[in-house]
Amino acid sequence: MVEGSMTQGAGEGPVAGATAGMPPAPVQDMPPAPAHSPADRASAPPHVPVGQPGHGLPRMSPVAEQADRSVASDVPAEFTPAQRDFTVVGRGTVADRATLSVTPVAAPETGGSAPAETVLGPLYVVGDVHGYLDELREALRAQGLIDAEEHWAAGNTRLWFLGDFTDRGPDGIGVVDLVMRLSAEAAAAGGYCKALMGNHELLLIGAKRFGDTPVGSGAGTASFQAAWLLNGGQRTDMERLEDHHLQWMSRLDAVAEEDGNLLVHSDTTAYLEFGDSIEAVNDRVTEILQRSDADECWDLFRKFTKRFAFRDETGPQAVHELLTTYGGQRIVHGHSPIPYLLGEVGSEDGEDRGTSLVHGPHVYADGLAVAMDGGVTMAGKLLVVQLPLAD
Repeated sequence: MVEGSMTQGAGEGPVAGATAGMPPAPVQDMPPAPAHSPADRASAPPHVPVGQPGHGLPRMSPVAEQADRSVASDVPAEFTPAQRDFTVVGRGTVADRATLSVTPVAAPETGGSAPAETVLGPLYVVGDVHGYLDELREALRAQGLIDAEEHWAAGNTRLWFLGDFTDRGPDGIGVVDLVMRLSAEAAAAGGYCKALMGNHELLLIGAKRFGDTPVGSGAGTASFQAAWLLNGGQRTDMERLEDHHLQWMSRLDAVAEEDGNLLVHSDTTAYLEFGDSIEAVNDRVTEILQRSDADECWDLFRKFTKRFAFRDETGPQAVHELLTTYGGQRIVHGHSPIPYLLGEVGSEDGEDRGTSLVHGPHVYADGLAVAMDGGVTMAGKLLVVQLPLAD
């Protein structure tokens, strides 16, 4: 959250957050991260670095170049860099196998005597955007959430973004600016537009605050700057990143619950390491970012990159553990593109974007999990859907 109208929700006062001008924290030796559950160590696509000539990324500093190899080892294998050589497997089969077409569902009703300001509008969620501002505008307009001038047009509707606004795509800061503006406009109209913390928000915050500051890792010395470049960091985003963007991202919640939907960014059980309630997790994540310790932020980033906890035979059990702890009847997440979850891999080089392999959310884990990352960076689709989903 930021001051004034740039709030995540209505009625919240100014907050003090760490800024871009804060000096890097001294390096500290951190204990090894605790072992993760078997579900979080599921297989993932190959790990291939980017940042090669012609990709439009800034040159790495000498420290970042030296750290590049250790970053690739330390960041969990499931956190796949923006790759340029994926083979398109089974084109056209993703939509046929397990994706779900969405039929609009009526907004929840409240008692007829309730004041107008307490009436809850319909609930929408948005998957990973990754800098694809034009696609986001188109998807929001298609659902009637914004008008032709890109202003909030949905009254008391509730809208949640599941994180990952930047990196890989062309205009991450433009996406952040739009979401911040819609937050203020929705609050004024009696609805709200809110967002969750994604691992790429943590990555961009770390790259800006700490740069090439070494961080302790199991694989040796690494840095946020090297990891950001390795995973699709865009030079234009860094150039346009301002203090109010950093403050807003640093205050995003990590977990939320709406209408029985437990909203998280990552399909991981790592949230359990940060608290036994939604409030405790969110407070803990905010506290870590405000303290601005490079090693502590790196550990948070690494844990938020875990994925695939709900995909295999142990998936329903992992979902139940989170729901039992935090509440809700179903998990809704982003982070892992639907083509990855289904074993289908598209191309991230942009050549195939326009032939959509994904047409809706993917429901899995015995119906307990809903994946919302349509893979906009890899021939997929930027998903904006209304909850609950039509069965």
